[in-house]
Amino acid sequence: MRYLALDKLAAVDAADFARRKPFPWLGMADLVTPEGYAALLANMPGLDLFEQKVGYRRRAGQAPHDRYSLEFTPDTPVPAPWRAFIDELCNSGYREQIARLFRCGRPTFRFHWHYTPTGCSVSPHCDARREYGSQLFYFNPEGDWLPEWGGGTLILDDAGRLNYDSAPALEEFVAIQEAPFIGNQSTLFQRTDHCWHAVQPITCPEGRLRRVFIVVVNPDTLYWRIRDRIVGKQVQRF
Repeated sequence: MRYLALDKLAAVDAADFARRKPFPWLGMADLVTPEGYAALLANMPGLDLFEQKVGYRRRAGQAPHDRYSLEFTPDTPVPAPWRAFIDELCNSGYREQIARLFRCGRPTFRFHWHYTPTGCSVSPHCDARREYGSQLFYFNPEGDWLPEWGGGTLILDDAGRLNYDSAPALEEFVAIQEAPFIGNQSTLFQRTDHCWHAVQPITCPEGRLRRVFIVVVNPDTLYWRIRDRIVGKQVQRF
């Protein structure tokens, strides 16, 4: 089975992507093939594999991003379709397309899942400077998740005014866009000092979860090779 519709990514003009405001980002439908999306959706990793992360301190006093989190390593016992999807991300032309759009050297990838329960949110933040960017794949299908429950990634425009090391409220941004997130949707964005994004508090029923799979794009450096080896050892202890 093929999972990625790479032609959709290849069709994105790198210069147009770089010019997008307030920072380079793009919402994309059907980047995963219909058959691939159905297989992944039917085989989501079980919550028993996840670590609950609550109340973690963040940079500059930003509010915690409370959620369940699962970091992928080669030893993580995820269902076969997910392992095949990750293999395809690593071994297909996906890496070359990301390098083309981010205008970076050969990147490495880190993969994780976030499941977020009702009442939780993602405070406005920019990702770490060590990253090139991220791609989010959403797994709340149409007919199963109501838009009024929230869960969309908010793209925030600070007009270049806010310091990366700060903790702004949503009211401080001059414009807010919500990336499409219900169904087979994906959000790609490049990291800058003004790539502010957030998720408002989720209001889904108890027992439901916002589910997202994230590809973090990093430089291919010794730091990341060592870091991935350490994380792998940590995950094996759970």
